[in-house]
Amino acid sequence: MTAPLVRALIRMGITPNTLTTIGAGLILLSSVAYGLGAMRWGGFLLLLSGVLDTLDGQVAREGAQTTTFGAFYDSTLDRVGDAASFIGVAAYLMYAPDIRWREAAVLTCMVGILAVMLVSYMRARAEGLGLDCKVGVAQRLERILGLGLPTLVVGAGSGGVVLTAIVVVLTLLSIITVGQRFAHVHRATAAVGAK
Repeated sequence: MTAPLVRALIRMGITPNTLTTIGAGLILLSSVAYGLGAMRWGGFLLLLSGVLDTLDGQVAREGAQTTTFGAFYDSTLDRVGDAASFIGVAAYLMYAPDIRWREAAVLTCMVGILAVMLVSYMRARAEGLGLDCKVGVAQRLERILGLGLPTLVVGAGSGGVVLTAIVVVLTLLSIITVGQRFAHVHRATAAVGAK
């Protein structure tokens, strides 16, 4: 579905790192929009950044432009974006008027940041050990869609209830993913040790 767009980007000389940089800029703008209470703009910009996050890897592969630095750069900016989304949402939940369960919602955002960072770290560490670790219910795309779509469609909801629910669900799914990755690596290393 994205193949014609990928080919066009390659013909135009747009590099994967350029797409990664633009995508990171969009996700930072998204987090600012969330923090300021512009939920629909936040959702739109987050989803747009997700499109670019998909395209940068495709352009790298199809255009024979994969580099070690490009993979490192993409992964680093992805982590910045992951944290920024939760920080923007936390800022809104902390300062917006009439937020229900304010303290619990902000605390959940903090736990969410930790869980998301662990999800990414566990994959990177496992791959550094020579193991594949792409398992889990809440990978990056699911998190982008899970926050971007509802906020684009319905915003924060009365008293921030919808936004709080989104954060709770994403945090729980990220914690489940941490458990899934831990179990996956444990099984994989136990199988290697048994040989």
